[in-house]
Amino acid sequence: MQVFTSLPLLLLPFALLLLHPVSPVHGGNVLAFPGEFSHWLNMRTIIEELVKRNHSVTILVPDASPSVNYNNSRDAAKFNFLVFKVTLAFIQRVCSHPKKSQQINHRQLLPWILESAFDVVLQDPLAMCGDLVADMLGVPLILSLRFSFGSVMERHCGHAPLPLSYVPLAPLPYNDRMTFTERLINMVTYVASSTLTELAWKLSVNKYYSEIKGTPSSVCETMGKADVWLIRTFWDIETPRPTPPNFKYVGGLHCKPANQLPEDLEAFVQSSGDAGIIVASFGSMVTNLTMQHANIIATAFGQIPQKVRSSAHSQTNIQGLRYQQRKLRWFVCLFIWMFVSSLPEESFLPFR
Repeated sequence: MQVFTSLPLLLLPFALLLLHPVSPVHGGNVLAFPGEFSHWLNMRTIIEELVKRNHSVTILVPDASPSVNYNNSRDAAKFNFLVFKVTLAFIQRVCSHPKKSQQINHRQLLPWILESAFDVVLQDPLAMCGDLVADMLGVPLILSLRFSFGSVMERHCGHAPLPLSYVPLAPLPYNDRMTFTERLINMVTYVASSTLTELAWKLSVNKYYSEIKGTPSSVCETMGKADVWLIRTFWDIETPRPTPPNFKYVGGLHCKPANQLPEDLEAFVQSSGDAGIIVASFGSMVTNLTMQHANIIATAFGQIPQKVRSSAHSQTNIQGLRYQQRKLRWFVCLFIWMFVSSLPEESFLPFR
């Protein structure tokens, strides 16, 4: 009898839940400031996932961008590209006179951006002013980067502690157990990178930030307000270091399941036997090699049993080597320096 009397009380939470008005959930409105080359590939992965989750993403891109193909029909169907017309000469002026060039962009774009109801700004720190726009809009800022030279942005803007005694600055190839000489180089890099970067910001960009906001400001002040820093690497392969709570390691975001190899590449792989193959990539900005460099690389690769295919275009006069060249766009690869550095030093004596 007691069970039946308490039954209405048990059903009361469910009844209240059914009576509560359920408001529809809408996707957010994201403004993205992408970088170029590999920076765009990583940010593109984030943007594609946002679009899959029904968020609206507007990508601010110059029409002279060498990486962001805003004319691609498939991308145009998924992303909202906000293209502002600039020339290569304009981009050169941005590098030489950033204040003047950014003021032109400010007059063209800022009114439209301020009128749009953006909920968050996603920025590659190499694309300037995204942090300033987020600050003016009063919306959260998310930064996506691998590292800055000397880790200046992480230290000065992100307030990441970096003990020099056991944390090497990027891109120094040291680990947490440095010799005295390596620590000395680490210290010199620390002082030089901090001084030069802060001086460059102070002489150019900081003045522009202060002018736009109407109060004294700086790059690090606005960038330091970022809610999340997405660090494009793996925590477990980095040297041990203290990490701020808003630094999130997201290495491997751009990795995808492998597609089936083209027929010619499949034949190349099968012909290699048990030794396997090596695919050598030089990154997105190196597409051609000189004869001298190509011969050095081909000779070095000729001393290992694997077949080698390179993504860079060049000509070699070394005959009989198991070395082929083919244009491979962002093929998942093992970087060339890993193999060259493993070869005996005497292999390179003829080329010195």
